[in-house]
Amino acid sequence: MKKLFFIPVLAAVVSLAACGGNNTKSESSTQNNTEETASESTVETVPGIENVTISNNWTVEGNDQMKFNTELIRVKAGEPLELTLKNVGKMPKESMGHNLIILKSGVDLPTFGGEAAAAADNEYIPKSALSSIVAHTKLLGPGEEDKISVTLEKGVYTYICSFPGHYALMQGKIVAE
Repeated sequence: MKKLFFIPVLAAVVSLAACGGNNTKSESSTQNNTEETASESTVETVPGIENVTISNNWTVEGNDQMKFNTELIRVKAGEPLELTLKNVGKMPKESMGHNLIILKSGVDLPTFGGEAAAAADNEYIPKSALSSIVAHTKLLGPGEEDKISVTLEKGVYTYICSFPGHYALMQGKIVAE
């Protein structure tokens, strides 16, 4: 029964990811160019970040609609960030699991997402791309949570859920200043 449910969900997720892949890649390319300029002067400008409170203790929730409740996080660079991910959804982990991966600057999201989708045996954390990852939570089922602690240098970091197809909708930015 679980397999029958999983197949249409996976098909829908893959089609959503395919529709948004090129836009994400362009955004990533633009981000890389902006970050190169940013390292020479100030941190990359992220629209709306001025309205986000600086805190090094954040909780992000993932739900059954493949959304994070927080898409902008602002932290003090050089100080430990305590980040908790909670899966507030009700669907089973096999069809709607969530994790949170903080990526290094310049990572191509469609490429990373493809590698992650093939890494089911490692909770969708691709061993081939470990050098692209700053930190990650474990894969969570409904009602579960996991906490990570990491110290970030000044910059802008993308975070995603790497469950197959989720990265197209489940992503955000951490601005360390």
